[in-house]
Amino acid sequence: MSGPGLQQGFQQRQTQQLMLAPQMQQSLKILQVAALDLRATIQEELQSNPALEEQPMGDVSLEKSATSGDEMATPNDDPREEMDFSKDFQVLEKLGQDWKDHLTDTGGVRPSSGEEDERRQHFFDSLTTETSLPQHLMQQAEFTDLPAAYREALRFLIGSLDDRGYLTASLPDLALLSNLSLEAMQAAAQRLKTFDPAGIGAESLADCLLIQLGQKGRAKSVAARIIRDYLELLMRRRIPELARKTGLSLEIIQTAIEEISTLDPAPGRRFAADSNRVVIADVTVEKDGADWKIILNQDYIPRLRLSNTYKALIAQGHLNKAESDYLREKLRSGKFIINAIEQRQRTIERITREIIKHQGEFFDVGVAKLKPLTMTQVADLIGVHETTVSRALANKYIQTPHGIFPMKYFFTSGYQSAAGEAVANTSVKEIIADTIASEDPGHPLSDQEIVGLLQAKGLKLARRTVAKYREGLGLLPSNLRRRYD
Repeated sequence: MSGPGLQQGFQQRQTQQLMLAPQMQQSLKILQVAALDLRATIQEELQSNPALEEQPMGDVSLEKSATSGDEMATPNDDPREEMDFSKDFQVLEKLGQDWKDHLTDTGGVRPSSGEEDERRQHFFDSLTTETSLPQHLMQQAEFTDLPAAYREALRFLIGSLDDRGYLTASLPDLALLSNLSLEAMQAAAQRLKTFDPAGIGAESLADCLLIQLGQKGRAKSVAARIIRDYLELLMRRRIPELARKTGLSLEIIQTAIEEISTLDPAPGRRFAADSNRVVIADVTVEKDGADWKIILNQDYIPRLRLSNTYKALIAQGHLNKAESDYLREKLRSGKFIINAIEQRQRTIERITREIIKHQGEFFDVGVAKLKPLTMTQVADLIGVHETTVSRALANKYIQTPHGIFPMKYFFTSGYQSAAGEAVANTSVKEIIADTIASEDPGHPLSDQEIVGLLQAKGLKLARRTVAKYREGLGLLPSNLRRRYD
C-alpha cells in the first residue's frame, strides 16, 4: 500500500530520438579529426573492413576501381545498385542538412609519387597518436540524455574549448556563432562541466577549481571559499591577509592551500602528453603571383580502393546469400568511407577559400587586419549546415605567411570602428597587448585609460570588456604591473 500523498501509475509518452548509424558516426569523425588522427582512423577501417585496400602507386583510378561495371555486373546484380547510398543518406534530412555535402557519391584520387608514398609510410611507422581532448569528450557526449538541440550545442562547445579545456568565449557569443539558442548553450555548458576530466568547460580559473572541488563534495570547504572570494590574494600568496579576512587560523589556511594545490588548473592539457609535439597544418596558403594558392596536406591520407577480389566473388554468383550480403555490406561501407575522406578534403578547401576571401588583409598584413567572421556566414556561402563547418574546423590548422594558426582563429565576433571598419575581437586583443607592452613600467595604464586610447582609435569598448581581454591575454592589472627602479 502506498504512503500518504504517493500515487503509482503508468504514463505513455512519445518522443523522437535520432540515432546515428555507425557509418554516419565514422563519417562525422573523419570530418572532425586532425591530419595525424585521420591516419589512425583510416588504419582502423582498413583492419576492420577486408573489402577496403590501400591502392598501390600506378593502379587505376578510384572511380574506375570502385564502380567498374565489367567487374561487378551479373544477370541479377546491378553494380549501380550496390553503390546506391540514398537509403543511408535519408537520415541527413533529419539532421537539418548537416553533413549533406560530405557524403555524396563522388570519386577521384590525388596523384601520388613513390617519394610521397615512402614519406607517408615513414610517418605511419614512426608516429603514435593518443586520444585527443575533443575525442575524449565526444565519447562522453554520445551517452548524454539531452534533447537533440542541446546535444548539438554540447558538440559545439567541445569544439570551442581551448587547450586548457576552458570556454574562453561567452555563451551568448557562442550561441550567435552556432545559430543555436542560448537556453541550449546554457544547458549544454552545465552538462559539459560534469564530464571527465573534472574542471572541463570552465569559464575561468576559479570556475575550473570550484568545479573540481564540487565533484569531490568539497563545494563548501575552506578551499572553495578562498577560491571563490579571495583568489587574487591566494595567487599573490598573501597568507596572513587571507587568515585575517577569513577569520581563520594560519594552519587552517595552509591546509586549504595544500588542498587547492592538488587541483588541476588546466585539465585539458593532460591530453597533450608531449608538449613538443609538432603541429601539422591541414592546409597551407601561399602567395602565387597576385593570388593565394591553397595546398591541402595529403601526406597522412592513404589512397583507398575497393577490393577487386571481393567484387569478383560477388560477380561470379557462387556465394550463398549470407556470404553475398556480408561482402556487399563491406563494399558499401568501404565506398562510404572513401567518399567521406574525399569530401572532408573538399570541405576544408572550400572553407579555406572563404577564409581567404573574407580575411585577405590578414594574409597580406597580419593579425591587426583580422575581421569579424562567423561560421554561419561561411556555412551559408558553401551551402552546408553551420555545425558541419564547426566540425570541419575542429582540430585543424592552417599554415599562413604569418605562421600556423588554428582554423577557428579566423572566426570571431568584433566591433565597428568610428570610420565604419569592422575589427575582430582578436585584433582588439592584439591592440591591447601592444598598448600594454609599450607603456611606461613605472606608470602602467589602467583599464580605463586603455579604454580611452581605444576610443581615440575609433573603438568603443566598456572597461569590463578591456579587463576581460587583458585577463585572457594573461596580463596583470596595472597595480601589479608597476615596476620600481
